[in-house]
Amino acid sequence: VIGVVIGKTDVRGFPDRKNIGSERFTFSFTIRDSPTYFINVTSWGREEYIRSLSESFRVGDCVTIENPLVQSKEAEREEKFNPVTPSCYKLLLSENHSVVKTSSCYEMDTRLVSLLHLPVKDPQDYYSLGDITANGQSLDGRILNVLAAVMSVS
Repeated sequence: VIGVVIGKTDVRGFPDRKNIGSERFTFSFTIRDSPTYFINVTSWGREEYIRSLSESFRVGDCVTIENPLVQSKEAEREEKFNPVTPSCYKLLLSENHSVVKTSSCYEMDTRLVSLLHLPVKDPQDYYSLGDITANGQSLDGRILNVLAAVMSVS
């Protein structure tokens, strides 16, 4: 699978249920290979492997993923912590079987660079900040998608 990284989480550690007293580490990222399709990728493993893999690329880099495990996603649980994707699958990276290679998007396909700036949500599924301000009371308690632009940073 070849795509541009459009999102990435920090590395996190969790107690290993199988080996009491030790930790397993994880991080996730989302790759996109077309205007319509993007998928979440998760990796679990030893701290050294996960930290090294996480530091090997960043958002905006193009990656080639070889030999991932393809799994059906559990929509309710998966999308609580990761972006909602149009696919009913996710990719799982294994230290022993999977390889992630990083390269310049310009070397791979310049069309991938343009995918970095496309929204991942349906354009009809957004509220503007003005809508939220005007209708704040009726939106109370609802989960909203907001489309906004940063005008300046100071």
